[in-house]
Parts: sequence; structure tokens; C-alpha cells
Amino acid sequence: MDSTQHPSDKDKQIEDQIFEHQQHLQLNAAELGDLWSNYMGDSLSSCMFEHFIATVQDDEIKDLLLFNQGISKRHLATIAELFTKEEIPVPDGFGPSDINKSAPRLFEDTYILFYIQQMSISAYGQYTRALTTSIRQDIIDFYQQGIRELNEIYERSTHLLLKKGTISKPPKIPYPKKVDFVENTSFTSVFSKKSRPLASLEIKYLSINISTNILGKALMMGFSQVASSKRLRKLFQTGRDLANKQIKQYGALLTNDNIPSPTLMDSSVTDSQVAPFSDKLMLYHASLANQIGLENIGTSMSRTLRHDIHVKYEKFIIEIGLYSNHGQQLMIDHGWFEQPPLAPDRDKIVRNTIQ
Repeated sequence: MDSTQHPSDKDKQIEDQIFEHQQHLQLNAAELGDLWSNYMGDSLSSCMFEHFIATVQDDEIKDLLLFNQGISKRHLATIAELFTKEEIPVPDGFGPSDINKSAPRLFEDTYILFYIQQMSISAYGQYTRALTTSIRQDIIDFYQQGIRELNEIYERSTHLLLKKGTISKPPKIPYPKKVDFVENTSFTSVFSKKSRPLASLEIKYLSINISTNILGKALMMGFSQVASSKRLRKLFQTGRDLANKQIKQYGALLTNDNIPSPTLMDSSVTDSQVAPFSDKLMLYHASLANQIGLENIGTSMSRTLRHDIHVKYEKFIIEIGLYSNHGQQLMIDHGWFEQPPLAPDRDKIVRNTIQ
């Protein structure tokens, strides 16, 4: 490229090259799977936000909810248009039939704001992973824009939580006075007589897992009150108890080092027994919460050095996995499990050809 060209000329040339290379490029498997998951998630979020908007009392939180709702609807329209253009079936997802507009509020304002913040944090992981496996420029643009939107949602929700005094601030530890090097294997070993104090990143990830389970516990409490069948109520109660178990065990690790845990949100669940959402939506949301929990634990394990904490994380991966399988089976039993895009079954194709 000629060095005398103006930046605008260079940008135009790059855009032309991208268009020429990508004008007939199909979505790869990662792009297809991520967009499909995004559509399902945004259709669920749109329903959640609709109930929150109808029942929230704080005007500042309502304004943030409307901002979130607008983003979810734009995402749905963008993905639906793209799928239609590519001749891909648009997922059913969730919509008006999954919301009871006359239902009283199930969650108070404090929880709604905490929900917005925590779900934006969870979405960061999904969007950044989707971006790093995207090749087509329109998909890269979609996720870059999504990350910019998440930046604003996280910043606004966090500032509102601080302003209203309802956020549990991350714990602090003293600054180190000098550079030290580890000289003893007991730094990581579970067999040492006394575990060393928690490292800063171990504190971070224990706090993150507690916050995620605080969100999940309150969500499952609310869903268990309003689900239409005993099987679903029992499932949500089990999810509530599993979240509470994690909160207690992770919190005990912090307490042992005199570090405070995030505050519970149980009191922000109302006593309503009228379902604002369909059973299908609530069951899918429970599945989504399990995915978030497993992702958080996986990341936490990779940044944790103490073996005793590893053991706890490994135990909960098994428990959450079994609980998640139970929920997925219930979705299948009810005919609610929408199948994601699959690779072709080559053996089946061969058998059909022979027949």
C-alpha cells in the first residue's frame, strides 16, 4: 500500500478487501452456535426485563432496564435477519406466551439491579469467547458492539448499586511490603498442617462464585414459589439448596482469614405465588444459571493454587453437572428442549443412502 495514501483511503481499501474476501463466506460452527445461543439468551432476557420494567419502583433502575431491553430487542432483530438471509431457521426462543403481564412482582428493586449487574458480568465471557472464534466481519462487528454495550451496562449498574448502598464491595487486603518467593511446597499442598492465607486472586474468585450463587439462590427461591408442578418446584428448591451450600462453603474459606462475604439477597424475593414467567422459561433460566456456575468454577480452578480449594471446586462441578442433567431431562420430557445446531451424522447419512 502506498505510504502517501491518507488514512481514510487505507480504511476504504481494507474494507473493500474484507468485502471481496467475505461476501460469500458462510458462518463457521462457532459463529453459528454462538449466535444461536445469543438468540435464546436475549429472548429470555427480554422476557425477564419486561416483567422487571412492569414491576420496578425505582426510576433510575427502570431507565437502565429499558436500556437493556432495547439492546436485547436489537440483538434479536439482527440475528433473526442474519439467519433468514443465510436460510437458517430462527429459534423459537421465548416471547409473549412466556410472560404473565398481570403477575405481581416476584423480586424487589435491589435484586433486579443486582441481576442486571451479574448477568452483564456473565455475558462478558460469552461475548469475548464468541469474538475470538469469529471470522466474518459482520459477526466480529456484532460482538464488538455487544462488548461496548456490556461495558455501559456494567458501569451503570455498578454505580447505581454503589449509590444506593446495596453493593457488597470486593474485600481488601494490605499491600505487600516487599517481593517474596515461595520456598515451601506447603504453599499449595492440602496435606500441610495449616493452610496458608488466601492469595488475592483466590479471594477474588471465591467472592465471584459466592455472588453468582447469591443471584442463583434468590432466583431459584422465587421460581420455586410460582412453578406450576411439584416436580419443577422440587427442582428449583434443590437448586436453591445447592447454591446455598456453595455460598456457605466458599464463605467459610473467606471467614477463616477474616475476610467478609458478599451479602445475601434472599429478602429481595417477595411472597408472590403468581408466576410471571412460563415453566419453560424458568427451567431454561435454571439451565443457564448452571452453565454460568460451571464456567465460573472452571476459571476459578485455573487461577487457584491451594489444593483444598481445588477439591471443593471439583466436588461442586460434579454436583452442578448432575443437577443440570436433571433439569435438561425435565425440559426434554416436556418437549421444551430446543435443539441447537448439530454437525451432520455421517453414519446415519450412509445408512440412509444404502437403504
